[in-house]
Amino acid sequence: MPSYKAPVEEVLFLLNDVFGIERYNTLPGFADATPDVVEAVVGEGAKLCEEVLAPLNRAGDVEGCTRHPDGRVTTPKGFKAGYDAYAGGGWMGLSMPAEYGGQGLPHALNSVIQEFVSGANLALGMYPGLTQGAMAALLVHGTEQQKRAYLPKMIDGTWTGTMNLTEPHCGTDLGLLKTKAVPNGDGSYALTGTKIFISAGEHDLSENIIHLVLARIEGAPAGTKGISLFVVPKILLNPDGSPGGRNGVACGSIEHKMGIHGNATCVMNYDGATGWLVGEANRGLNAMFVMMNEARLAVGIQGLGQSEVAYQNAVAYARDRLQGRALTGAAAPDKPADPIIVHPDVRRALMGIRAFNEAARALVLWTALQSDVAHRSDDPAARQAADDHMGLMTPVVKGVLTDRGFANAVEAQQMFGGHGYVEEWGMSQFVRDARIAQIYEGANGIQAMDLVGRKLPRDGGRAMMRFLSEVEAFSRENADDEALKPFLAPLAKSLGHLQQATMWLMQNAMARPDNAGAGATDYMHLMGLVAMGYMWARIAKAAAARKAAGHAVARMDARLATGRFYVERVLPETATRLARISAGADAVMAVPADMF
Repeated sequence: MPSYKAPVEEVLFLLNDVFGIERYNTLPGFADATPDVVEAVVGEGAKLCEEVLAPLNRAGDVEGCTRHPDGRVTTPKGFKAGYDAYAGGGWMGLSMPAEYGGQGLPHALNSVIQEFVSGANLALGMYPGLTQGAMAALLVHGTEQQKRAYLPKMIDGTWTGTMNLTEPHCGTDLGLLKTKAVPNGDGSYALTGTKIFISAGEHDLSENIIHLVLARIEGAPAGTKGISLFVVPKILLNPDGSPGGRNGVACGSIEHKMGIHGNATCVMNYDGATGWLVGEANRGLNAMFVMMNEARLAVGIQGLGQSEVAYQNAVAYARDRLQGRALTGAAAPDKPADPIIVHPDVRRALMGIRAFNEAARALVLWTALQSDVAHRSDDPAARQAADDHMGLMTPVVKGVLTDRGFANAVEAQQMFGGHGYVEEWGMSQFVRDARIAQIYEGANGIQAMDLVGRKLPRDGGRAMMRFLSEVEAFSRENADDEALKPFLAPLAKSLGHLQQATMWLMQNAMARPDNAGAGATDYMHLMGLVAMGYMWARIAKAAAARKAAGHAVARMDARLATGRFYVERVLPETATRLARISAGADAVMAVPADMF
């Protein structure tokens, strides 16, 4: 039976030693996040995930969700109690404003809990995760009346939320959507159409489900310029806010999927359902992108969560599984064979996952802290810099962390040999669950194109130049630190590869856009490798300082060794990525379509 232990010590080390969370105390909500509060939040979140959510993961995968003839959907046994424990603990509103019932704590802490939940039970965690995304969109674009009507109940978990974008004929190209909205004459609209792949579209966990739906108002322009966003509750509200009658929205079926079986992925049918405009008419994508960006970061965290839980179980197995002898002689002469963790190739696989997990976690927390600055600072320059960071790093976090998260789940499964392929050990679930993260909330090829085509050139490349400058400044400031030299030299080399790739795209993508398309995925991963290399340099600095002070020396030595593995064995991949980008699109586009 698989197990999960939340990486509490790693998180606290990053928040306190690497990023110095106390430096943000001037921001709203951070003054309340004292060291004791942070430790308590992280510890209690870990306890919930380890003791309540994780034990439901395997059973939820086996049982899945059930749609009944009347359209109701029931979740796996135990999911309702697990959700109630999550909602009852106040986790839904951890970083939501206090005026609507939230706790107002930093978003960075919410990101920590998102990782724990994703590692413990990804399918169950999606129900509150989607609700948090819907709340974010309403908070930014909803009217005050809409916020008062929906947010308190969503924050306390009585209601949940969804996002409805995809239709049978359109996914990425939302300009093709057909769901229509007809004015009712009283400020509301009647929505008619079909949405597919709607996670948590129907279930038995909450009393009401608040759908955010993209639709086209009758007579609106074609394409993306004619799309509006609507809030469509499953149960309509009476004027006093109490539950009213059932709205014209129903689950037509649930998808039979490769993974995340415990989450109800629904076909949703809107038959004259009553909805209300969120934000401006014909600017629905602008409003929905608030939720989508939240969701993309959350999905990146899901990739990390699955990588972490798969790694933990692979390590446990490698310590126990006896097979062969160490190349240097018997490591356990009293046993018939040595545990496989003595073998270099097993160590290579495990160290690769471990090195990714620690750097990816740092990248997530760094980006989450920038989100707090962007949304809470009263300094316009600081907000702009943080917003630039968010725009640049969102496709990297989503694309790289989910690509690597899936690959790491497969690598961890490999540690089990044939036992990893059978369902008994649970490793196949991590592989199957991790796979969806590369697809939903914008497939990773789209994330790469977004990075290269939009985020990189935006505002004259200001965000990219700021990132490059920050890494270079860190290297200069620490050039004389002997403990950091093994990290800074490889980082500088890979940063040079990123600069060369950026220049090549600037010179070659304008005249021939296919060059950008052909190199986008490699550029996204090149960017991710360098960003995580920078995270490792910062981690190494903090670890060396703790070691010098005599604190947790053995743990810091292990952390520094893991970082050296990353810069020696993983970071050199930037050279390969640069070579692929610089090759251009000729070979990619050479074969005619009818010859495939």
